[in-house]
Amino acid sequence: MELSVFEQVADAVHAMMPEDLGHWGYSAHRRGIKVWFGDEKNREHYEAQLIPRRFIDGEDGMAVEVGFHAEQRDMAENDAALAKLLKAEKSWRKKLGAEAEAGPFLGRPEDWRRVSEAWTDIDLDDEELVMDIAYRLTDYITALEPIRQRS
Repeated sequence: MELSVFEQVADAVHAMMPEDLGHWGYSAHRRGIKVWFGDEKNREHYEAQLIPRRFIDGEDGMAVEVGFHAEQRDMAENDAALAKLLKAEKSWRKKLGAEAEAGPFLGRPEDWRRVSEAWTDIDLDDEELVMDIAYRLTDYITALEPIRQRS
């Protein structure tokens, strides 16, 4: 059986993840990959996933979003998670660049928060896509997780 794009991304991220960030887990399926530190049910996590392109630019089709999500039930917790990252923005911006957008969640702006980017011109059959996603997801993890792990 052939692995999905995101199952292949999971294999690549596993190979690239630095050990100094501690124990992490992941779940991959045909529409995305979620990476977390600590509890599997952690509602603050990293994700690469297919999303409706209309959330980005109103156009039809699909996009790939890569980055960090705060999906707590309490909006204040999500705002606090984002505020902590924004306080250290100068340090992660160097690695993630202008493509990383911090703010409301794509498709659910009323309560969830993110630091992520979206790619609208994707070809799921592109042989380089797996590594492009894996490298970028690892960039987000290595740029943001050390900040998140600070007390």
